[in-house]
Amino acid sequence: MKPAPFTYYRPTSLEDAAQRLRDGADDGALILAGGQSLVPMMALRVAYATELIDLNALDGLDRPRVEGDSLVIPTLTRHATFHDARAAPAPLGDLLACVAAHIAHYPIRQRGTFGGSLSHADPSSEWCLVTATLDGTVCLLSADGPREVAARDWSDGPMSTTRDPDEILTEVRLPLPEASASWGFYEFNRRAGDFALGMALCVIDLQDDRITAARIGIGGIEDHPRRLPEAEAALIGRVFDAAAMAAAAEAAMRAVDPMEDATTSAEYRRDLTGTVITRALEAARLRTLALADPA
Repeated sequence: MKPAPFTYYRPTSLEDAAQRLRDGADDGALILAGGQSLVPMMALRVAYATELIDLNALDGLDRPRVEGDSLVIPTLTRHATFHDARAAPAPLGDLLACVAAHIAHYPIRQRGTFGGSLSHADPSSEWCLVTATLDGTVCLLSADGPREVAARDWSDGPMSTTRDPDEILTEVRLPLPEASASWGFYEFNRRAGDFALGMALCVIDLQDDRITAARIGIGGIEDHPRRLPEAEAALIGRVFDAAAMAAAAEAAMRAVDPMEDATTSAEYRRDLTGTVITRALEAARLRTLALADPA
């Protein structure tokens, strides 16, 4: 199939793009970043655009940078940028490199963008999970000026966000974890490159062998990725061992409200929640042990 007819526009600046979107948003104008989700959806006539406003000719929107205690990820930053862990300071660079390797397939990662993934807001989006778990900030621009949205307020359902139709996602800001923080990520899907049925990300801080802070996020389980404060609370103050991980997994299974579809029941996803959190925590614990004994 082919997409319905549309107008193609290349803005000269973000401000130009924002004004063009303001003028056409009510009629169906859309922003084009990587296009790895939008263009196939248009070809299948699942999505319609009267006009595509292509940001790809704009400079300065494709390279992450550190500002203060945050990593700033402009909207056109390709997934493949994070194949190289040096794209961000450790341990965040290593975390992002691990997560990026699980996104779709290699050719898609060369073109797909961080901002596009956040805007598409698939419940199984790895970058949405990262942004939610790290309490990132989504930066938007409209003809009225900039606006910021906390990650916890970004998604309001499957493939739905709190972005206004005339706003452009310009960048995402991720707080830099402590250099001593340990992290773990685990994703379950039926085949490599498929959308995740469930995934978990954790970032753990320890002092004197006890957990002082924990961030645990899940994706693919509910209608949008989010942190699980119940699972985090089950870890605080405990020794990082199998019993603590089991407590966190059990708390998470009780806390989630799983999606259900024709192939995957809510009960399956609830059980999967415990599995992906346990395996993410196990990965974090292995990194903790490796840091303690580099030999």
